[in-house]
Amino acid sequence: MLFCLTGSTRHPALQPRDMNPYAHNIRRLMARNGMTLRALVGASGLHERTVKAALNGAGKPHARTLHRLAVGLGVSADELFQFPAAARVSGFNRHTNGVVDAIVARNPKRFVDWTESDFEELYSHFGTGGALTTDGAERVIAAIDEKRAVHRKVALLLESSQSELLTGFVDLLYQRIAVTHVQCDVR
Repeated sequence: MLFCLTGSTRHPALQPRDMNPYAHNIRRLMARNGMTLRALVGASGLHERTVKAALNGAGKPHARTLHRLAVGLGVSADELFQFPAAARVSGFNRHTNGVVDAIVARNPKRFVDWTESDFEELYSHFGTGGALTTDGAERVIAAIDEKRAVHRKVALLLESSQSELLTGFVDLLYQRIAVTHVQCDVR
């Protein structure tokens, strides 16, 4: 089962049956941001027909399309595939990881371009025996910054002549992970 990859927040039995996860999350994020269809079209730079297809969960959108939708919504592309119940957990995480607030308050410029998804990822971490320590939070922040740098490079490549090559490479890596995970479940 490909939905049950390690670290995935999706579970097929818990997904809305009438909508792809990205379609549900696009609608949720539009509502959260008070965005209309026209506003998302403008912010994403996509054609209205393309945005409507994504909102309806029609077909399999290209990675470039999902990236542009995420940019238009002000989130990482990962958030488009987040299981909706995971968002409810985030409130708990924010209240239990106070050290994060202290780090952000000490160096707000470091977090200027972070998305809500980045903060949710940071708040969701915990250390051995409880909330993150300052050192632990700094390590998680560094890892998230590194991941963000990779995402920026991928976004640039998706807009370049190397898009097909990158998409094929990512598909190949994903299949290797998915096959390994399925084989592990069989044992």
